Amino acid sequence: MAGLLPRLFGDMTDWFEVDFPRALPAIRFEDKLSDEEYVLRAEVPGVEPDKDLRITTLDGVLTITAERREEEKGLKRSEFRYGALHRSVRLPANADEAGITATYRKGILEVTVPLTAPQPAGRKIEIAAG
Repeated sequence: MAGLLPRLFGDMTDWFEVDFPRALPAIRFEDKLSDEEYVLRAEVPGVEPDKDLRITTLDGVLTITAERREEEKGLKRSEFRYGALHRSVRLPANADEAGITATYRKGILEVTVPLTAPQPAGRKIEIAAG
């Protein structure tokens, strides 16, 4: 009897590995920052970039939005997944938002953000004795 339970529950673990909504961000990405640019690579397979992808910036935040529609048809069953995915990331303070470019290839969206010269951190204001 003790050997039956692990086998029974072991067989059921596949049921819990389906695409249920998760608390984690829907779009996985990696990013890299250098002195000249900030590069973000996002995993968005199964979308048509000209119809299903949108990249926007507002107040120093870059947002990627994707609409995914997938269908699989077999002999006796079909399965579909659809929905909107999005992810936002704060850009570096010296990001040149007007110069942002993006490419999509084999399910990977690459966004390149050029950086301007670093802005001074501020200046010290002298206080005059009165």
